Amino acid sequence: MGLDVLKAALPEYAKDLKLNLGSVVGNSKLAEQTLWGTVLACAIATRSPKVLAELEPEARGHLSEESFTAAKAAAAIMAMNNIYYRSMHLIGDPEYGNLRAGLRMNVMAAPGAPKADFELWSLAVSAINGCGRCLESHEQVLRKEGVPRETIQEAIKIASVIHAVGVTLETEG
Repeated sequence: MGLDVLKAALPEYAKDLKLNLGSVVGNSKLAEQTLWGTVLACAIATRSPKVLAELEPEARGHLSEESFTAAKAAAAIMAMNNIYYRSMHLIGDPEYGNLRAGLRMNVMAAPGAPKADFELWSLAVSAINGCGRCLESHEQVLRKEGVPRETIQEAIKIASVIHAVGVTLETEG
């Protein structure tokens, strides 16, 4: 089981991460598809080969082929969007907000998974990539879709723990 392998690979000083990984995934109140899409998108966003190698097969076992592909698409499109929108925001000139991005983002219109799931996966990846503008945008869409704050918080907790596991394992590797 991927989660157990990752927990066993963590050094003793990262005991909190072991406990948190088991907790945020094992005790999640998210629906199975929502949870494992979040896990997969976040595993990709960590850029950690070990984390992805352990969690991708486990996610595949919990997701339909369409949702599996949609979670990967969320990680891919947000890798681009997070850099673009974070940069436009950090420049500090509001006129950049009036310029057309001109970047294709068709997957966001038809991701192959329910809109709320795709938005939550995009939000979780945006948390890892540190894009405040994307976090705000996805949170607003999720709230309009009726997603409770607790669900949004849970996705961010999953993102934070998976990211920390990836960082720790890569520095120890």
